[in-house]
Amino acid sequence: MQESFILPSSVAPRSPQPSLNTFLNEDFLLQTETSKQLYHGYAKGLPIIDYHCHLSPEAIAANANYANMTQIWLAGDHYKWRALRTLGLEEKYITGKATDEEKFLKWASAVPYTVRNPLYHWTHMELQNPFGVDELLTEFNALEVYEHCNGLLQKPEFTPQGLLTHFGVEMVGTTDDPTDDLAYHEQLAESSFQTKVLPSFRPDKVLNLSGGEAFRDYIRLLASVTGSEIFNLDSLLEALENRVNYFHAHGCRISDHGLTNLPMGQVSLHQLNKVFTDVLQGDDREAVQYHDAFARFLLVELGRMYYQKGWVQQFHVGAIRNNNRRMLQVNGPDTGYDSIGDYPQIPAMADFFNQLEQENCLTKTIIYNLNPADNAAFATMIGNFQGGGIKGKMQFGSAWWFLDNLDGMKQQLDALSNMGLISCFVGMLTDSRSFLSYSRHEYFRRLVCNMLGEEMERGLLPMDLPWIGKMVQDICYYNAKNYFPS
Repeated sequence: MQESFILPSSVAPRSPQPSLNTFLNEDFLLQTETSKQLYHGYAKGLPIIDYHCHLSPEAIAANANYANMTQIWLAGDHYKWRALRTLGLEEKYITGKATDEEKFLKWASAVPYTVRNPLYHWTHMELQNPFGVDELLTEFNALEVYEHCNGLLQKPEFTPQGLLTHFGVEMVGTTDDPTDDLAYHEQLAESSFQTKVLPSFRPDKVLNLSGGEAFRDYIRLLASVTGSEIFNLDSLLEALENRVNYFHAHGCRISDHGLTNLPMGQVSLHQLNKVFTDVLQGDDREAVQYHDAFARFLLVELGRMYYQKGWVQQFHVGAIRNNNRRMLQVNGPDTGYDSIGDYPQIPAMADFFNQLEQENCLTKTIIYNLNPADNAAFATMIGNFQGGGIKGKMQFGSAWWFLDNLDGMKQQLDALSNMGLISCFVGMLTDSRSFLSYSRHEYFRRLVCNMLGEEMERGLLPMDLPWIGKMVQDICYYNAKNYFPS
């Protein structure tokens, strides 16, 4: 197949390479003197609490050096994969059998064409820190940058633990299935590594009643892990409580759920139990009809468990996944074929929170929105269930996935500010699989300082650096430190 991604012939090598300092300098994104004072005087250098990410606890515990930049930087990054596909690259250079060096060189050639996509900023921020690259990445310096970074990756400071220490990460919240044994978390807890690496409870697979044989396999695995027999709803709840207790004993204080939306629908327990037992026996005839009611039932029961444990529960809602069915068969899920969904979110969310609130067992909750059209609705929903003597009990979570760019983050912050209290916000997270993604915290912090600094200079906020600076520090670090149980 002919390669379709060709640099225009009018473009010639430039010498020397353009410097990052032309735009990515110490005052990047900081448009006013007050913004600069807020960032450099208050936000810069604060520790990071990364309370939701997809880093591998096995990789952190093994602490092995990555072989090269493709392995640590491009593998698994569907943001980059989508950009490369848009530019017309063959799949072999993205998820296929091209060499790691070939994949890196193709990405370097693509980077200049990502201008105005957050990938352009993230790429250069991640090369600058921690690798010290001070040039814009292009095809002309790609091999030099590749070899320079690969050399650094073999040093002790560039292992997973070394990088987490370098970026000042105080806590990492991984994302873990209820059936995980958490052996790597145990290993890390017993080690001398200073960053806390704590599990988060992600029970998505147990909610999928209409999942057919995959669902039955999962229930059998859950039963095996708990040493129990799961044959009805009561025994399923006992198994889940067993795993909640196990996770809690291993430091877990956070749950997470990835959903299209919070499910509506309640039916009698007798009917739901019958459908569940039928499904366990291979009868899926009513599984689709009762899918939402089953998920709703389990989420309420889990919500009660979380409340009893004092956990924080998170809900990431709004993605429509695996849209390209042909490529799903080729590459599998989570390979860059998801997008923003257009689902009704609010009635079911209000109904779900109301049920737990009426029982006085609504725990601390973070809701993450993926459709920017719903920002105002999410920002006002949290205000309905605040209280209980807890500062910011209900949180409108940081801009997520397709929205963690400058515009998306600003829109989320504006909605929260206008309809809630940004001063109570628990701030940014990486939601990433890469150990180099911590520049996203810097990106967020610079944006917050610029927004507040500009408004101070326009007279919309008082020119009170100590007070606004304290609020910046709270948003960037202290609110999260106080919000999440230790």
